[in-house]
Amino acid sequence: MKVVLFCGGLGTRIREYSEEIPKPMIPVGQQPILWHVMNYYSHHGHRDFVLCLGYKANTIKQFFLNRHHTCFSDCIISERGRKVEFIGERQADWRVALVDTGMWRNVGERLYAVREHVKDEEIFLANYSDGLSDLPLPNVIEFMQKQPHAAACFLGVAPYASYHMATVEPDGKVKSIKQVKDTGMRINGGYFVLRPEIFDWMKPGEELVQEPFQRLCAAEKLVSYAYDGFWACMDTFKDKQLLEDLYSRGAVPWEVWKKNSKGE
Repeated sequence: MKVVLFCGGLGTRIREYSEEIPKPMIPVGQQPILWHVMNYYSHHGHRDFVLCLGYKANTIKQFFLNRHHTCFSDCIISERGRKVEFIGERQADWRVALVDTGMWRNVGERLYAVREHVKDEEIFLANYSDGLSDLPLPNVIEFMQKQPHAAACFLGVAPYASYHMATVEPDGKVKSIKQVKDTGMRINGGYFVLRPEIFDWMKPGEELVQEPFQRLCAAEKLVSYAYDGFWACMDTFKDKQLLEDLYSRGAVPWEVWKKNSKGE
């Protein structure tokens, strides 16, 4: 099952890093967040990736062109570097299509630009490439497979921000006020399961979650998988600090590949 990753945005809300490197290349621990996202999908058996590039596309291309298994696996080097022996299991191989989808395109346009890469898939996966989760991906795929009427499914997560939502009458009186996370509302978590039918609902220039999803919603072809486990995205510098703090403390629930290696 192919995985489309949107890697072309400018990352303006985390400009502290994105002025130098594209957002997917911003590190969490020792590796770019993109590597963490791809490892998550690879752990679940999905190793055929389509990367929608844009801003600083060459930086991402160079990462994969220069990527060596010795950098990601335990190994023994001898004979002055001429001999390399891998210790334990090697990292799974990936097939990565690096597609430059343009500098200024939105997510919907980027997805539409790579439609030929997924046209033969019964179902394919997609992600913004800046969100980390321990989501049980096989459950989400099964959820989608059991709903053949649906063209798209997205992960619905509870917002973790502490903002307050108020219901206000026309005369200014506040009817109710509560934290967003206590309203029962869910936000788009960025993990998508899609059928190629999605392209029939898209028009040139449209953002994926705006117009196309509105049409799917009206036609009852849009579903959401609710999940209350770990989820975090790296949208701002504060989000980056949160993820780094978790990583430094060894609290990395998104590293599902390591949990399984320990028999957990």
